[in-house]
Amino acid sequence: MNELPSISFQKTAQIKSYQEKKLADLLAYLNTHSAYYKKLFADHHIDIKNVRTIEDLQHIPPTEKEQLQLYNKDFLCVPKNKIIEYTATSGTVGSPVTIALTENDLQRLAYNEYSSFVCANGSSEDIYQLMLTLDRQFMAGMAYYSGIRKLGAGVVRVGPGVPSLQWETIERLQPSAIVAVPSFIVKLIQYAEANGIDVNRSSVKKAICIGENIRTENLELNILGKRITDKWALQLFSTYASTEMQTAFTECEAGNGGHLNPELLIVELLDDKGRPVAAGEPGEVTITTLGVEGMPLLRYKTGDICKAYTTACSCGRNTLRLSPVIGRKKQMIKYKGTTLFAPALFEIIHRIEAIKEYIVEVSSNEIGTDEVTLYVVAENNREETQNKIKAYLQARLRVTPHIKYTDAEAMQQMQFPDGVRKPVKFVDKRK
Repeated sequence: MNELPSISFQKTAQIKSYQEKKLADLLAYLNTHSAYYKKLFADHHIDIKNVRTIEDLQHIPPTEKEQLQLYNKDFLCVPKNKIIEYTATSGTVGSPVTIALTENDLQRLAYNEYSSFVCANGSSEDIYQLMLTLDRQFMAGMAYYSGIRKLGAGVVRVGPGVPSLQWETIERLQPSAIVAVPSFIVKLIQYAEANGIDVNRSSVKKAICIGENIRTENLELNILGKRITDKWALQLFSTYASTEMQTAFTECEAGNGGHLNPELLIVELLDDKGRPVAAGEPGEVTITTLGVEGMPLLRYKTGDICKAYTTACSCGRNTLRLSPVIGRKKQMIKYKGTTLFAPALFEIIHRIEAIKEYIVEVSSNEIGTDEVTLYVVAENNREETQNKIKAYLQARLRVTPHIKYTDAEAMQQMQFPDGVRKPVKFVDKRK
């Protein structure tokens, strides 16, 4: 990729024109190389020459994750000898999907993260400590590493977990930034407090937060974000990404939503009927990849519900910005007349300091409605603590989930079953 992040600073009309030229290239490429999309165009009598604008995309049926799972190999647009890297989705919702990348795709991935780190106030003067998985076909770990190298910054590959090792490395190598799951940053703070480490005297001044929301729909810090910043004066940068889009949305210093890299992705927000939502309304993030060679996607519905912001940002970028994930379509819960999305439930749980770890499990009862079980590691097993947890959940949810208490070892096994690289916080056992 030889693009420059400066495209994000151009006028909105210029950005749109640029994307539509890239879209024409993509449609021609898919019509030549993609077995899946050639069939889609033929089955729906779509003449790609009539798809000239982003608005014209509405004439093409969206692609669902189930189709990517069922016909995974039909999305491949290159011979196998051009594939350099095989990655896979985490399988958070449904079975994992393989995403194959060419050398050009790897360069695009590095460029994406380079642009993202620049957006998050990064420079070649920084040293980033990576507190995440870099194996198990995990695209993100590889992307962060490649992006930091392209930025010219230093990188320390420590991997996930083990707060003692993380702090020993911080004290020894003096990184200026960390890339980590927010709930793990809370564990770093707890370890520091228990071991006489003053977090605010450490070298780390900013954190790229991955995998969990740190902001509310209104873009204010949520409880998890506040639990970090109340004790550690870190500059937090929220991110949103998925393996399928091979792209990330990252906040700038303004903290007003994750910026789109417009040279890499077209974004639509769709309602339940596949129509674009009104401005400011939440919708399903639907993406069209630009510049992907191995497995490009056209109007792919991610299952994530977000809001979009299109006003100019104070950083000078004129790109669309996305809110934190409000919910996932397949993680919507209807419990005793109350509709919940998992992130909203997580936010309530994060307010309860007596809860140290948790998993939310949803199942179907004998009449086919949702049942919610909350597995909890509490700060202690006293009845007073358990009553406090139950009362708070009842007050905030108006209904009380079934609560089962467990210990830290059992919770670790539940959150990290075999082959899973990110902590599982939501388990769907519905029929």
